[in-house]
Amino acid sequence: MSPGDEHDGFGGTGGTGQTRTRLPEGNSGDFHGNRRPARGTRSLLTVVGVVVLLVGAIALANRGGGTPSKPGATGAPGGPAPTAATGVRPVTGGNGTVPTGYAHDEQGAQSAATNYAVALGSTDMFQDGPREAVVRATHAPAVVENLLKLLDASYSADFMSSVGLDANGTAPSGLTFVSRTVPIGAKVRDYKGTSATVDVWCTGLVGLAGPGSTKPVTSTWFTLTQKLVWVGGDWRVASSTQAEGPTPVNGDNRASIADEIAAAVEGYGGFTYAR
Repeated sequence: MSPGDEHDGFGGTGGTGQTRTRLPEGNSGDFHGNRRPARGTRSLLTVVGVVVLLVGAIALANRGGGTPSKPGATGAPGGPAPTAATGVRPVTGGNGTVPTGYAHDEQGAQSAATNYAVALGSTDMFQDGPREAVVRATHAPAVVENLLKLLDASYSADFMSSVGLDANGTAPSGLTFVSRTVPIGAKVRDYKGTSATVDVWCTGLVGLAGPGSTKPVTSTWFTLTQKLVWVGGDWRVASSTQAEGPTPVNGDNRASIADEIAAAVEGYGGFTYAR
């Protein structure tokens, strides 16, 4: 994931249009190019806006419930349920480490876009095999091959070195590479049965944690817009773009030392999200 123009694109047009992504730039020393606008210590936006990829719960996968008349609408009429799990039971299937098998409705599209943002913003995107698995699990078949070629070329040895990793995407001994996307919420901008456009508001962590790190873990805020298509019985990404923010004011929390961050990343697993 690397910083760059939000409108950088990659070819691969499927039946729904062009897939777009921000690709890593080898001369960048930043991290989240996959999912963040160019700014300071951000870099690395992986696939589709790629993300992205990239922990404030929308609704955890193992929580289900009844089916309200309108998914996501409880409490005040027409209002969202910011903390309660709503709608049909969340997805239970998976393709490798990526949750798949979403409901063919607006709620399913939100769940897919949210979980895909997490996968596309993970450390898997920095290693060849895992990156290919994530891309194939999240994207429409029509755009996969071209996207993989572009990503493989972008994650070059020079780029890996610029973010503190070796050519295989491995962090130096004693350091932990951190790349996590944490969804805060999601909303459907457009839904047409076989296609949907979903915004996922996220925060992200990226950097090298551990003693002596010169690239400390930092946080960023961004909104990932994913265009999804219903293909092969599931929602898949056709294209994606990303915008900075909304970004809240920083609180008064003290910054943790590198060892604390490394221990937290290794000790706390991620979630499967669903709405």
